[in-house]
Amino acid sequence: MEFQTLARVATVLFAVAVVAPAQAAVTADEAAHLKSDLTPFGAEKAGNKDGTIPAWTGGLTTPTPGFKSGGRRPDPFANEKPILQITAKNMDQYADKLAEGVKALLKKYPDSYRLDVYPTHRSAAAPQYVYDNTFQNATRVTLSDSSAGPVPKGGYGGIPFPIPKNGAEVMLNHKLRWRSESWVKTAHNWQVTADGKPVLLSDVTQQNNTPYYFKDAPSDKRGDDYWMVRLDTHGPAIRAGEAIIGHQTIDESNTNTWVYLVGQRRVRKLPNACCDTPTPAAAGVLSFDEIETFNGRMDRFDWKLIGKKEMYIPYNSNRVLTAASDSDILGAHHLNPDYIRWELHRVWVVEATLKSGERHTSKRSVYYVDEDSWLAVLADRYDANDKLWRMAYSTPVAMPDVPGEIAFGFGAYDLSAGSYVAMELGAEQKMQYKVNATRYPESFFAPENMAGESVR
Repeated sequence: MEFQTLARVATVLFAVAVVAPAQAAVTADEAAHLKSDLTPFGAEKAGNKDGTIPAWTGGLTTPTPGFKSGGRRPDPFANEKPILQITAKNMDQYADKLAEGVKALLKKYPDSYRLDVYPTHRSAAAPQYVYDNTFQNATRVTLSDSSAGPVPKGGYGGIPFPIPKNGAEVMLNHKLRWRSESWVKTAHNWQVTADGKPVLLSDVTQQNNTPYYFKDAPSDKRGDDYWMVRLDTHGPAIRAGEAIIGHQTIDESNTNTWVYLVGQRRVRKLPNACCDTPTPAAAGVLSFDEIETFNGRMDRFDWKLIGKKEMYIPYNSNRVLTAASDSDILGAHHLNPDYIRWELHRVWVVEATLKSGERHTSKRSVYYVDEDSWLAVLADRYDANDKLWRMAYSTPVAMPDVPGEIAFGFGAYDLSAGSYVAMELGAEQKMQYKVNATRYPESFFAPENMAGESVR
């Protein structure tokens, strides 16, 4: 691979994420780049030499005419046509810009899988207060170690490491990326079996707060929670009434998850809601750390920053929300390529290698993190024999009302079994992803509240 490097971090780009007790933040001179040649989030502001990646000019912040908050989301680029199609026949020409999992799918399903590549739009954006906090975080946040792995210390309300020096910092940026202060989404979650049969895993409503991004929180009220989520299940009938509440914390050793199961008629705290443990949110067919490509504790792996490179990744895939039904999107072996938009973007590449003495179903993983939004859009996951066996993905959607490039849809392909999981399909929902004008009260995410409202 040939990787593009940033001149200002050339000496540290290939650093291994061996976390010292406290690793210093960047200097004021380095942080000044966030107001010149870098975007407020730390991406390269300029386009590439070929002109195939444009300069960032502020992102997409004007909603599509006719859009109403709480309604179905339109495609702001609906009139565009693909400029390139990548198939099994021509993939070798673009191999250096494709994830290994993408190559595997092209080879496995040469007659149906393809990438429709569209013009690149750098739609990622955020409110000014998030940019201001990110600038302050650059010089005040340090990387420390905890029993749950590397953690950021001293930051709030913005990207913790906009000028990352190692792989751990890149992945923490992904975990603490901007998604809004509070939102609700409705969706269907599916598994498609190896013989092409779609199975509905759940019909859900997901409500969220991100206390880390609360704009008006006084400094003495800022706690460890960065994401509070409640998932209520409405179907299928066998699962109707189930609920999950999660309190994700910056120090993941304090993270807690509770589940309400109708058959047991009680709330139970999950003992090990992390890592490769199957998550009830996906009926056990995804692991906790495959939620939105990567989530949770980081202590089982060493995190190596490989570098930055140009790659074709899913991006601005609003079209997936405009389909008439989920069945339009669910192909027999993969998502329908007609609905997945691919663009050329720069990504950070991070390799996670299992530490000696640790256990995990994936011995090694490679993550591809969008430089503009800090969303990990793709991941190649390898088994104990170092054989590629899964590809995790997230589907970024342009949401100018947030504003931001937000993951709505994620899942994983089992390249060995031939099955796949497609979470958060919103095609059949009247309300897909709504930013809340008022945040949920903290009590809404209390496990006893879940027990009181769930079906008994």
